[in-house]
Amino acid sequence: MFNFGFQFVTSMNKFTFLILLCLPYLGISQNSLSIELLGVKSSMGHINVAVYNQANGFLKFDEVFKVDRIAAQVATTSFKIMDLPNGEYAVAIFHDENGNDKLDTNWLGIPKESVAFSNAKIKAFGPPSYKECAFNLTRDLDLKMQFN
Repeated sequence: MFNFGFQFVTSMNKFTFLILLCLPYLGISQNSLSIELLGVKSSMGHINVAVYNQANGFLKFDEVFKVDRIAAQVATTSFKIMDLPNGEYAVAIFHDENGNDKLDTNWLGIPKESVAFSNAKIKAFGPPSYKECAFNLTRDLDLKMQFN
């Protein structure tokens, strides 16, 4: 009887191990977002990327889901954002040419530096909304974005 108990515990440990091993594949999917950014005017400074996963706080730094900063490459800058779970996202990008880590604007609040949004363009009277920029991510995705 003692031997049966030991085999049962060993079998349960193997079963638990297999479940834990397969857990990442059972709905906790992680995706990558590859972005090709067109219209980069110079290789000075950095491309600052903000990924949002909710409308509340869109374009506010303290509500960013994920951020990245990439060295600018003239004409086209390509990069990949990893480890994004399935969900709805919107991406906002600006080219920080002068390296001051902020989006420079004129006295009216209009950006002096290049900006880009996923699925939308800047409007005459302000940035697009989260819903205008949003897309669903359920697998790895390639996205082309264009500076204004």
